Amino acid sequence: INWHPLESPGISTQKIVPLDPVKHVSVGDPVNLSCSYNTSTNDLLQWYRQYPTSRPEFIVFIYLHETKKESDLPGVSVRVDKDQSRLDLLISSAEISDSALYYCALVPTVTGNLATLYKNLLLHR
Repeated sequence: INWHPLESPGISTQKIVPLDPVKHVSVGDPVNLSCSYNTSTNDLLQWYRQYPTSRPEFIVFIYLHETKKESDLPGVSVRVDKDQSRLDLLISSAEISDSALYYCALVPTVTGNLATLYKNLLLHR
C-alpha cells in the first residue's frame, strides 16, 4: 500500500497514522483497525469506509473525552485509548461486505472541515 495523506496546511502538530495498514481476516473474525494520533487542538476523531469506485462514506465519530461508542452499523464500534493516543475501529464479526478501504480522520475543530486521512485496508481471505 502506498500512503498519500491529505494534510492540513499550517497545522504541523496534527497527525494521525495507521498502526497496521493491511489486515487479512476471515469471515466471522473480529477486526480491530487502529490509528495513532497526535493532536493539541482537536477533540474529534472519525472513521470512513470506501468501496471501489465509490466515495468514502462516514462510519462513526468519537470525541477524545469518550472511551467507546457504538456505530449505527451493526457490530461496529469505535474506541479511544488516550494513554496510548490510539483510535480503534472494532468490527465484531467480519463479513464480505466489510472488505473496503478504511480511513481514520483527524478533524481540526478550530479550522472547520480540514481533515487528515489515512488508510486501513481490510481484505478477506
